[in-house]
Amino acid sequence: MNDIAVHDLVTQLEKRIELEWKAGEQGGQRVIKSSKTADNKNIALVGHLNIIHPNRIQILGKTELEYLEKQGKNSRHDAVTQLFSEKQTAMVLIAGGLPIPNDFLRLSDRHNIPLLTSLVSSQEVLNHLQYLLGSVLADSMIIHGVFMEVMGSGVLLTGESGIGKSELALDLISRGHRLIADDAPEFSKIAPDIINGTCPALLREFLEVRGLGILNIRALFGDSAIKTGKYLRLVIALENMTDEQLHRVDRLRGSKRNRKILGINVPEVTLPVAPGRNLAIAVETAVRNHILIQKGYDAAEDFIQRQNSIVQKSIQ
Repeated sequence: MNDIAVHDLVTQLEKRIELEWKAGEQGGQRVIKSSKTADNKNIALVGHLNIIHPNRIQILGKTELEYLEKQGKNSRHDAVTQLFSEKQTAMVLIAGGLPIPNDFLRLSDRHNIPLLTSLVSSQEVLNHLQYLLGSVLADSMIIHGVFMEVMGSGVLLTGESGIGKSELALDLISRGHRLIADDAPEFSKIAPDIINGTCPALLREFLEVRGLGILNIRALFGDSAIKTGKYLRLVIALENMTDEQLHRVDRLRGSKRNRKILGINVPEVTLPVAPGRNLAIAVETAVRNHILIQKGYDAAEDFIQRQNSIVQKSIQ
């Protein structure tokens, strides 16, 4: 999703930050688009009152209202007129339960610019709006695979259709790990270095396993077997390999690389699929090893240094 209507945004936040409509309700269908799809990419989505570089959602607290009152009559008129510009502003929000100037009410209804108040502070309003807009308007994509929480980390299992992703996921669930999404997990870039993975509502709780059909994991294993979302930390690619391909795998470091998803490099480990191989244990171990690497320990480097140390001692 790359846009949200003001009415929908208010519906999601009205209880959390005690929002109340004051005027301009006819403008509830105004759309707030992500900066990448908006006509004017220089307009920020939300922020405290800014006339020079207007925000799509303008927040006014005590400081902003006092600033406007200190302006001369003409300067204040120009600033408020620009604040309720139909081309720039999608919503005006007065925080802290402060009284609303009469010209705000008049201009809001005249130009159908939603005007709302909140009883909480302007900074708290800003924090909630930034988080919601960041989640709703984030760059997103669907990747075929099974998204799991393994050892507390978000892990995406990928591979060709029929390679055994769902069976592996079922094995991991039986070992205490949790299902997030099967088949079509949706990933969103919610921060410069963070990708969040969730499940489309239609597929939530379900896992398709060949021979067993559609399974409701919550009904089979309980609430603890399901997770609504998780940050993506590791991709594990299942692959059928020939003997020649297996011989080319680095025996010290394994088959590791980075996979670019939504502009972010995500570590990817390739696991060969072979009869009799316990992939669930291999996945758990891959995740544990990834966590160690993130903490600064690399077993391959440790082994190389130990080997070099022994060689140096033998030379001496």
